Amino acid sequence: MNGSALKIILSGLQIKNKLGHEIIITPFDEKKINSNSYNLSLHNELLVYENELLDMRIKNQAHKILIPDDGFIMQPGKLYLARTVEYTETHNYVPMLEGRSSIGRLGICIHVTAGFGDVGFCGYWTLELFCVQPVKIYAGVEIAQIYYHEIAEPYETYSHTGGKYQNNTGIQTSMLYREFYNSQPEDLS
Repeated sequence: MNGSALKIILSGLQIKNKLGHEIIITPFDEKKINSNSYNLSLHNELLVYENELLDMRIKNQAHKILIPDDGFIMQPGKLYLARTVEYTETHNYVPMLEGRSSIGRLGICIHVTAGFGDVGFCGYWTLELFCVQPVKIYAGVEIAQIYYHEIAEPYETYSHTGGKYQNNTGIQTSMLYREFYNSQPEDLS
């Protein structure tokens, strides 16, 4: 291989075989397994930043929007933070998240740049939703697919590297402001 690493993505059957050990998906539905991924669903909560101008040095305030049963119309030029219904844990693999092609064909993007996970990540996935034209979305829709890469040893897990989004319980706004202050307080503003 001339020193290059072979990149291996787990098949759907391998994902299923590793459930409960190296991969945890809760709730799990066998019908959501694909040939090399697993479909994740959209929760009914969204967060929208309150200010038009966002400042990466502060904790930007956001408010919650609930997606009603008859849907919610997303508008272009607006960022909607969402989360998956499913809680995931990934041990010994690198999780990656992409939008489903059927979602992309409606002009919906599920992440701006944050589709790359970390080995050892435990929590709900925060989605950075935006659209190219107005589109109605619904809670519970299978919006994304998670897939898993093998990782070369040695490695440190996300929790050992100070993962600020680890063990989350819901949608999380950007915590980049912490890096400016090299600290962990929640109330910097």
